[in-house]
Amino acid sequence: MSISGISHLTFVVHDLDRTARLLVEGLDAREVYDSGDRPHSLSREKFFELGGVWIAAMEGEPLPQRSYRHVAFAVEAGDLPTYRARLDALGVDILPPRPRIEGEGESLYFHDFDNHLFELHAGTLEARLQAYRAALTPTPLPSGEGLDQTNSRISSAPLPPGAGLG
Repeated sequence: MSISGISHLTFVVHDLDRTARLLVEGLDAREVYDSGDRPHSLSREKFFELGGVWIAAMEGEPLPQRSYRHVAFAVEAGDLPTYRARLDALGVDILPPRPRIEGEGESLYFHDFDNHLFELHAGTLEARLQAYRAALTPTPLPSGEGLDQTNSRISSAPLPPGAGLG
């Protein structure tokens, strides 16, 4: 017995049609179902396929506030400017980039109209782990230098005359 992957992601949204435009026109999703006025679940819903992932959008009350909880979709770095232009034209709130460690990949973060945070990320888990490992590797100090117990830089070079402890 094991989990084989993610079945689907569900987002509760105020306006299904506006969310459909965001997913289809902004992110190239394919709409595959619309319950119309015959919902089979808790409320009216639409299903989409995006990058092999089933996305469900259900009509309801949006999130009361924003947070960093998000879903990240994998994209190519060269496609980020095109996505930015499409999303900007649709009026979503594109966020400034967060600080990054070199090599972890580029991202575009945006909030939809219902406070959901999405990320378009051009990178992989392995690249991120490699970048984090590299950031944790200490930079070698010049020969003869090191850190003392208080992490202050020390040197094994002789002290200049008259600079002794005293």
